[in-house]
Amino acid sequence: MTLAHACILLACLLPIACAGIAKSRGFGKPRREGGYDNHHPRQWLENLQGFQARANAAQHNSFEALPVFIAGVLIAEHGGAAQGTVDALALAFIVLRLGYIGAYLADKANLRSALWIAGLACCVGLFFV
Repeated sequence: MTLAHACILLACLLPIACAGIAKSRGFGKPRREGGYDNHHPRQWLENLQGFQARANAAQHNSFEALPVFIAGVLIAEHGGAAQGTVDALALAFIVLRLGYIGAYLADKANLRSALWIAGLACCVGLFFV
């Protein structure tokens, strides 16, 4: 497994981590007291506020970012790009996504947008290496 492949796995796990953060305050509480509702999870998530709502939004965006990242890695490798370059761009994407999620949770909108653009640039770069 290359570093870029490990980054694909990490990228696939990031939305799950965000979902856990979004649901965190609801674990262990009864539904009638605002606890997580596994019978109607999407409705429950829609009513979140603050960092939990932002974590849920980060979850959605992390899922949305996956296809272009995975495609970029596979196309770069299939096209014979230098593995070191592919690994570097993939790792940069993961670091930027972690920063993006942190900025989202901290409600740093401008920083979050800058990190998103930089992460997208890594993905696009993978198509051209």
